[in-house]
Amino acid sequence: MNRPDADVLLGFHFETAAVRGHLVRLESSLAEILGQHFYPAPVAALLGETLAASVLLGATIKFAGSLGVQAKSAGPIALLFAECTHERCLRGYAQLADGALGEAFPDLLAAGTLVITITPDAGQRYQGIVPLDAPRLAGCLEHYFGQSEQLPTCIVLAADGERAAGLLLQVLPGRAEDESHALRWEHLCQLTRTLGQDELLAEPFTTVLYRLFHEERVRVHEPEVVRFGCRCSYERAANTLRALGATEVHAVFAEQGAVLIHCEFCQQEYRFDAAALEALFPRAHGEAICRDESRPTDGLFPRARGKPLH
Repeated sequence: MNRPDADVLLGFHFETAAVRGHLVRLESSLAEILGQHFYPAPVAALLGETLAASVLLGATIKFAGSLGVQAKSAGPIALLFAECTHERCLRGYAQLADGALGEAFPDLLAAGTLVITITPDAGQRYQGIVPLDAPRLAGCLEHYFGQSEQLPTCIVLAADGERAAGLLLQVLPGRAEDESHALRWEHLCQLTRTLGQDELLAEPFTTVLYRLFHEERVRVHEPEVVRFGCRCSYERAANTLRALGATEVHAVFAEQGAVLIHCEFCQQEYRFDAAALEALFPRAHGEAICRDESRPTDGLFPRARGKPLH
């Protein structure tokens, strides 16, 4: 049974300060994503935090498109990825490396980098990269906003494998800094950091906001529904093969008799037989098309001997 405000994004702003905020809680959407895989508990919890973060960060952009949060490391978790669109469609997955798992964030994502990718439906893609050098994911995200966006931001994240939630406060873009505003911002951040993990995961949002900010004037926006949604398709799978190039794709076909494209987000598989590959790679003067090393990663991988090709 869903708890209060499950799969909801709630925006709000302060009438007494140039600060905006968002609360998110994931439950059914998280269950759909985690149900596609069999992640160990620490990985499921960290992926939950990453998914909640992608919704919070995506809520700060005001155009049609998507925002992705990606963590890459040399630790037990090789890759974490979460993406949320402006329609609040959410997807994500993790890739594990060989070796024992730890419990602490720095151990799971050792020597890692955090990549935030903003992809407008119309316009140029933007990426910001910061090191994973804080004790928690929330601290790394705050570092990203301070360094790349130069927007003071306070983030709290929580996840327990069944639910994930987050709270973001952020100074409004273009706000002129002065001493009184800086003091008020620091006060709001101090209040936010008193929020317990259990409160964030379970209490109604109205209760959370009242407990934290009952001495402030807070205006709450209309809630938005967050849902799992994968954007894979046959055409996207075909584009993955085009990017790999005819030589590599035909080598897989020669071994297996077909090429299977697997979506890491939803576990859908797309099958390409000889006729489909001939349509993808028409021969020009007998020469095969070469591999494109700059191909995008969209969670779609061709499988050979049951493993993804990279």
